[in-house]
Amino acid sequence: MTQQMAVSVGDHLRAWRQRHHLSQLHCALEADISQRHLSFLETGRARPSRDMVIHLAERLNIPLRERNAALLAAGFAPAYSERDLDDPEMEAARSAVRAILKGHEPYPALAIDRHWQLLHANAALGPLLAGVADAKLLEPPINVFRLSLHPDGLAPLIENLSEWRDHLLHRLSRQIAATRDDVLVRLRAELLAYGESQTNAPGSASVLVPFRLKTAGGTLSFISTTTVFGTPRDVLLSELAIEAFFPADDATTQYLGKHRPRGSERED
Repeated sequence: MTQQMAVSVGDHLRAWRQRHHLSQLHCALEADISQRHLSFLETGRARPSRDMVIHLAERLNIPLRERNAALLAAGFAPAYSERDLDDPEMEAARSAVRAILKGHEPYPALAIDRHWQLLHANAALGPLLAGVADAKLLEPPINVFRLSLHPDGLAPLIENLSEWRDHLLHRLSRQIAATRDDVLVRLRAELLAYGESQTNAPGSASVLVPFRLKTAGGTLSFISTTTVFGTPRDVLLSELAIEAFFPADDATTQYLGKHRPRGSERED
């Protein structure tokens, strides 16, 4: 929830409690406070301390960005930094991201922010984007959902486009349900406006949704994993994710092994 929608700290706490489908009693028990005290905090009859805001935010698993918003609404300074990835204080995290991306070659991997904007990618990603018709989609900031589903992006090259589109939209919808992020709401509307896929390849019997991309070397098939920082104390790091793609069949493994990219990690 944005700060504009939640003008008081009580509104923040109530909204996140309700989002997790918790009663006041259940939430109070989890936080080891009385239900009466929680009710007073939510209605504004009592003013929480800084420590209490952080304590309740932790129990409600509120994202760091929204914890800062709740603290500001309560009259306190933010508790969590929000630095750019190129900030000197982020060197350790930046090195970790680069090491993961580089170590994943010859398979593609990319780091994204909360709006699915591309932050970094390894050298294996570039060749997979060769068939993108609209070069503007490759100009920073690159949105990987838009790049994937735009008719002039990767969409015509995705063999199982209907399946992959449904997977991405479902993932985006779950993120919107958890964050109520207006940018993501607009992004989903844009993606839906592209229309239904005309590519209706049979669904895979795999336990994971594959990503099958037509290339000059034939169709490459991938499965993906997501990696996040385990103990972030910075807003950007709490929202950064690394999407790593692994071969889903022997043909893809052999092809990428023979066409190992030359060069270093690319940055966008």
